[in-house]
Amino acid sequence: RDVFTLWGFLQLLRKYPGRVPDLELMFDCVDWPVLQLKYFRGHNAPAPPPLFRYCGDDNTYDIVFPDWSFWGWAEINIKPWELLSKELKEGNKKMRWTEREPYAYWKGNPFVAPTRMDLLSCNPTDKQDWHARVYVQNWAEEAQHGFKQSSLADQCIHRYKIYIEGSAWSVSEKYILACDSVSLIVDPHYYDFFSRSLMPMQHYWPISEDNKCRSIKYAVEWGDRHKQKAQAIGKAASAFILEDLKMDYIYDYMLHLLTEYAKLLKFKPTIPKNAVELCSETMACPAPDEQKKFMMQSLVKGPSDTAPCIMPPPYDPVGLQALIRRKNSTLGVVKKWEK
Repeated sequence: RDVFTLWGFLQLLRKYPGRVPDLELMFDCVDWPVLQLKYFRGHNAPAPPPLFRYCGDDNTYDIVFPDWSFWGWAEINIKPWELLSKELKEGNKKMRWTEREPYAYWKGNPFVAPTRMDLLSCNPTDKQDWHARVYVQNWAEEAQHGFKQSSLADQCIHRYKIYIEGSAWSVSEKYILACDSVSLIVDPHYYDFFSRSLMPMQHYWPISEDNKCRSIKYAVEWGDRHKQKAQAIGKAASAFILEDLKMDYIYDYMLHLLTEYAKLLKFKPTIPKNAVELCSETMACPAPDEQKKFMMQSLVKGPSDTAPCIMPPPYDPVGLQALIRRKNSTLGVVKKWEK
């Protein structure tokens, strides 16, 4: 994680040389956000220290930043996003939605969280079929066999795909949303830098965490009864992920975030005495073969010949509250349907 996060920073510097301001930051590569709001509220409360990480939640102040997997996850053979997103786009063309398996599919490591273990109970039995097909991913065994059964681009063969958090948010979210399948998102507790833009019934179908199996069954049966609407949800999610989450925009987001962050610094950053200087060459050349391969695949070849995109203005309080009400209203409607 730390290696490819640093690699991502270096690629940003290659893409926009001279544009990234001098700054100093702390980055935590562990999943869980830690800056609890309750410790930084009140007249005499200290200001929260700025801490960057991959996800946050509604009870923390951690600053969310694109995760390492956008530049590749060598340990489990997940390619850099620029390559993988193109493969997913091509994979979507192999099978029309109506020809796909009419089940809700999930494959992953269930042992990282009780909620994932609970998902295993949604597999069919002699007495009940919840329309879910849930599989345990053994990454150690998969590595021994050359990752032949874990190609993400070959997994877009189900009408519905389940996203469920692990110990915190999961990098699998973007891969699931990119499949043209209806994404069934189990009530999330965390968000990454893009997921708060997702709207229920537009980009995904919400699944109740407390009643997963019944909720999944209802979603699948609804989708099979309303095939055009279901396909529209899947297409909207894929369009968002594959178009709005292109690497050019990822770098633009990083640049804008770091630029605004640097404006808030109350000191002039200086290079610490014992600092280690990094550049793409010093990271890639001594790297293990698998890491080096993904580094070369995600290497920014040269400076961008276009300016970064213009960041839209933030929501005003009225607009933000309207968006939240709209989202909560839609979630409430789905819960009523399920009863």
